[in-house]
Amino acid sequence: MRWFYSEKHELHNPDRELRAGTPTKGFEVARRARIIAAALSNDPDFKLDTLRNYGRELIDRVHSPAMVDWLEEVWRECRPFSDFNEVVPDVFRHSGFDEAGSVSREPKNRPMARLGYYSFDSMTPIVEGTYEASRSAVDVALSALEHTIATGEVSYGLCRPPGHHASTAMIGGYCFFNNAAIAGAEMARRLHGPVAIIDVDYHHGNGTQSIFYGRDDVFYVSLHGAPDRAFPYFLGHRDEDGLGRGASWNHNVELDEGCSDREYLELLARALDVVGQKEVVGAVISLGVDTYENDPISDLGLTRDAYYPMGRLLAELGLPTVVVQEGGYDQIDLGINVRSFLRGIGGLEPAPETRG
Repeated sequence: MRWFYSEKHELHNPDRELRAGTPTKGFEVARRARIIAAALSNDPDFKLDTLRNYGRELIDRVHSPAMVDWLEEVWRECRPFSDFNEVVPDVFRHSGFDEAGSVSREPKNRPMARLGYYSFDSMTPIVEGTYEASRSAVDVALSALEHTIATGEVSYGLCRPPGHHASTAMIGGYCFFNNAAIAGAEMARRLHGPVAIIDVDYHHGNGTQSIFYGRDDVFYVSLHGAPDRAFPYFLGHRDEDGLGRGASWNHNVELDEGCSDREYLELLARALDVVGQKEVVGAVISLGVDTYENDPISDLGLTRDAYYPMGRLLAELGLPTVVVQEGGYDQIDLGINVRSFLRGIGGLEPAPETRG
């Protein structure tokens, strides 16, 4: 299997995040990508391929150009207001500002207010290299897509920062540009038909859902911790199925605490039956392995044994498929679980450490 990676992800290197009002070590760290890269580099069935550089055009088709401009300048604008390497918002735009038909406006002359206008949490710190790292993550996803379109083979983009919480004009959840959404929109355009984005991260991809909620060119399917207990809380309910042209083009599966391998695989199989009814022509997989039982910020019960059959189930779709990395924060088994999934979706034999 061909995979794609950029060492520029190292430029996004915050020392801390603000969680529950307390500065603390973050979970989304550069070592995550290094662990996965090492696992794939040591497996002869995976070949690191050449990364292409893409411009902004495909980003601007999914994200607000004004937000992209802002993200390029935000660290420089806000750095004078922070005593640390990172900048985080201290005020947020809330939906209440837009009640009674009024529309809140971007505060162009107040850098920290602009930071809160485009952010939805305090756990997504921005450092000097965040923009460049985020641009490189998009290049990783699009390079993988290019290979899949050219060959029909499954490919993998080791994207960092992740992307599925970023919406058209909002960052958060460790995400800045929505790598899966950018790849999915371009895949639909290039293949001249609707595609599926299948999100198996523990956390609901609120950004991906929001981007495509009124569209019928991308079918968004997500299996995730129920929003009454799991970040990002405010979206991801099972009755959210799309709007207007996008009606029936969104499908959420809420997972119970402690969900087992068997339960998860049964729910995934049912979700893929729904995908099969849409006659999609390609698929993007938002791969998060924070569904793992030892992950520090999730509460499911999946073991190492879940990831290979999960990949095999997705392979049965028989579609041109791109896998992009989202979450996964247990650094002990992170590389093992990602490699197991990729061997499954790539039609390879299980790795020795997961062979029953």
